[in-house]
Amino acid sequence: MDIMLICGAFLAGFIAQRCNLPPLVGFLLAGFTLNALGFESNNAISEIADLGVTLLLFTIGLKLDVKVLLSKEIWGGATLHNVASTTFFTLCLFGLQAIGVSFFADMPLSQLAILGFALSFSSTVFAIKALQDNGEINSTYGSMAIGILVMQDIFAVAFLTVSTGKIPEWYAIFLFALPVVRPLFYKVLDKVGHGELLVLCGIFFALVIGAGLFELVGVKGDLGALILGMLLAGHKKASELSKSLFNLKEMFLVCFFLNIGLSEQPTMAGLILALVFMLLLPAKGLLYYVILDRFKFRVRTSLLTSLTLFNYSEFGLIVGGLAYKEGWISGDIMVSIALAVSISFVLAAPLNRFSNSIYRHSASWLREHSDSKIHIRDQAINIGQSQILVLGMGRIGTGAYDELSERHGDICLGIEIRTDTSEHHARRQRNILCGDVTDSDFWEKVQDLEQIKLILLAIPNNKGNRYALEQLRLRGYTGKIAAIAEYQDQVDQFIELGADAAFNIYSEAGSGFARHVCDTLSPQFTTSARSKM
Repeated sequence: MDIMLICGAFLAGFIAQRCNLPPLVGFLLAGFTLNALGFESNNAISEIADLGVTLLLFTIGLKLDVKVLLSKEIWGGATLHNVASTTFFTLCLFGLQAIGVSFFADMPLSQLAILGFALSFSSTVFAIKALQDNGEINSTYGSMAIGILVMQDIFAVAFLTVSTGKIPEWYAIFLFALPVVRPLFYKVLDKVGHGELLVLCGIFFALVIGAGLFELVGVKGDLGALILGMLLAGHKKASELSKSLFNLKEMFLVCFFLNIGLSEQPTMAGLILALVFMLLLPAKGLLYYVILDRFKFRVRTSLLTSLTLFNYSEFGLIVGGLAYKEGWISGDIMVSIALAVSISFVLAAPLNRFSNSIYRHSASWLREHSDSKIHIRDQAINIGQSQILVLGMGRIGTGAYDELSERHGDICLGIEIRTDTSEHHARRQRNILCGDVTDSDFWEKVQDLEQIKLILLAIPNNKGNRYALEQLRLRGYTGKIAAIAEYQDQVDQFIELGADAAFNIYSEAGSGFARHVCDTLSPQFTTSARSKM
């Protein structure tokens, strides 16, 4: 049976990918199809799915800036949306009850509010996958979406704790001592190296110290994994640790999406109610947009954040499962929540894939704030008198920046999306600006782009570099463009898209290493007979 589940998931995921949809859409449909054929979920799939969610939250924590969560647009926006959307859904359900819909006939207002609360959440798993697929997880709107989702996760954990009457053990107070032992965690990361032991170390931190320790004291383990990831986010290996866990996390999450379809048997009544929930979903997305717009973010940031969060959440299933267990909702309503979550994923997948196109077609009739009123995190940037732009100031971008500065003087400008990385470079006297080069508005607001003679695309992900290249070509940039790539087919794609040069970072690293050795050591060799020929 497990072989059939694997085959079904692979086939459906492959078909979805060939249809330009995220594979997770295929996994969901595979789950429902296999369920209809008589297959059921099992403990192994459920446990692997839980591991995937735990690792996902741990890796989110590794990339999360705590200062982002403390900003008013994150905690304030998440709180306002949760209250507004819960109220909206509750009133709609109360209206359905008033007109005689049998599903809600005997439900008191408090239970309708719990169902409305369950529908107010957006999916952390789906949003992170969509942002990763678009190469925009570190963009302004990506960090906004993740911050709001983390706050929603905290709301959900608090609700589950109160609803079940499960109060954390008194010794849970010792969890506040974790920051004190963080230096010890850092020393462990320093000593584990860069291979398989680093992967095992990440699993140990996420599942044992994070999830395991928090479960031991009566707090939800997923929250523990998230918090521990945040504690480790400041370590120099945090990014490497996240990347090392990427493939393992992705494999486990296949079971998560497959398990949604396998866990519930669709019914006609449940499907009809799920479609009713889907009719209410646009209002949820509109609330996100209105609230973010009130914080003076640009139209693109507000719109793309709203599209990222335009879905129902797996936490809705968890809250619904608790309500079903307590007898607050019927089995058909529980099935309808599962179906609504799945359908919303299928609907949201193409919306997120083509989100930038949707923005370009809608920007003309959406009102933009004046430059002086734009939120400080979303303001346009000035490139000054620079002649070389380095997009992405990671290790490769930094190395290129330093080499070009040494050769040509102070004519380079580095563009980096992460605030902490930008501050790091600024302290080292590099000419750096914090900005989102995957933002089409960024390029529209750049003044005197024609003075730039060379642009290096050194963003650590291929999709980000491709999008930046497309934006430059759309705006008629005529200077030289060079890009980095991990694979030869990506090199070919950049050349086809109009880049003047593209370099395979692995092959170029070898030749660069050889040049460095020769320049530094100046070895003397005996000329061979072959070289004389």
